[in-house]
Amino acid sequence: MNWKTLYTSKRLGDEKKYETEKSDPVRNAYLRDYDRLIFSSPFRRMQNKTQVFPVPGPIFVHNRLTHSLEVASVGRSLGKAVGVKLSQKYPEESADFHEFYRYDLPTVIATACLAHDIGNPPFGHSGESAIRNYFDNLSGETRDTLEAELSENQLNDFRKFEGNANAFRILTNADNGHKLTYTAIASIVKYPTDSTNGFNKETGLIGTKKSGFFDSEIDIYRQVADELNIRVLDDERNTYARHPFVFLMEAADDICYRIIDLEDAHRLRILTAQQVIDLLLPFWEKDEKTYNYIKNDKLHRIDDNNEKLAFLRAMLINLLSQKCTEAFLAHEKEILSGELNKSLVDILDTHTLACLKRVDKISISDIYNHKSVIEIEIAGYNVIGALLDEFVTAILHPQRPKSGKLLQLIPKQTNIQQGELYNNIQIVVDFVAGMSDLYAVDLYRRITGITIH
Repeated sequence: MNWKTLYTSKRLGDEKKYETEKSDPVRNAYLRDYDRLIFSSPFRRMQNKTQVFPVPGPIFVHNRLTHSLEVASVGRSLGKAVGVKLSQKYPEESADFHEFYRYDLPTVIATACLAHDIGNPPFGHSGESAIRNYFDNLSGETRDTLEAELSENQLNDFRKFEGNANAFRILTNADNGHKLTYTAIASIVKYPTDSTNGFNKETGLIGTKKSGFFDSEIDIYRQVADELNIRVLDDERNTYARHPFVFLMEAADDICYRIIDLEDAHRLRILTAQQVIDLLLPFWEKDEKTYNYIKNDKLHRIDDNNEKLAFLRAMLINLLSQKCTEAFLAHEKEILSGELNKSLVDILDTHTLACLKRVDKISISDIYNHKSVIEIEIAGYNVIGALLDEFVTAILHPQRPKSGKLLQLIPKQTNIQQGELYNNIQIVVDFVAGMSDLYAVDLYRRITGITIH
């Protein structure tokens, strides 16, 4: 891949306009991408989607929206740091090249960060599992019908449902009206392969963890990849190299959630301030001057524990951002060849990795398995499973009186068509996955008769 062909202001679904549209001296294409996401309904609904801890509650914790905004802030800084370095490294390139990498790349990465969780269902990390669980455990006529009428890859879109692939579907769906640039769209696809090969360890470099697009969007991703000259790793398996900008978006997310989850756990009294400090201070042990400044000077002069952790958070985000910038530039060749199969955080120095592993260990044992988190996950399984069962049954049996009523609840702009089973079930999954936590619970109560107004 080549830095010169990895960006374009051409918009997906608005290609003809690209040839004649005059540039806006105030808001260029990449700023408009950012603004379109900020004002979109899918982005706004993240305000009431669980990040880790249940929302809303008496104590502020992060939801999907606040998390995404913070990730965008870090991503913008990463984009700026990397973009300036690339511009300096290639002084012979065109003015357009330098304009993009110096000034536009930060906005592209920030936009990708805003969108990185936009496809995640309600109820936190268990939302995806709840959808998978429902389709994995179908029985009787429903299972037989789906297996008879859907291809293997279409079935896997549901059985291995992925928030990443759903984000790509939302952002490229013409009905949503985003019409983002090819550059912004490519920058969110962490696992550029389909649902069948995304979970297959034999597939290749990137397609070993998750998937990045559903069967219905394969051709769209091919179009994006062709436009930006993204390397094809395995054409038969719909597997591509990552677009290089994805590494920066992913790094911003990796940095934020590790630190912010600790901060939220302290506010909820799951971890003490000293426990969090003991996890974060070691990151500077190899830098004696900074370590002593933080431990013996700065922290002693801050009385409020929340402010102590806020200071450490800011310092650590800065440190990890610098290290990820250095890692990106050091592995430029592998990134452009599509051969780097780890995140930037995973290729940092051994001391930093050891510190991150300690954070991860505590997060898994004390945070992600905390009672309040487990309770919201169980609720997610019950609510999402019940909603899917109601609406999928309505799709399969539209002649039943109840089915017609249920299908009227799905937004009218969707296109449910007789004989289009894959499309129709996707519409149901779109509807359920797009709900906020509160709306999902409210609708569940209403259609099951628990609440009647």
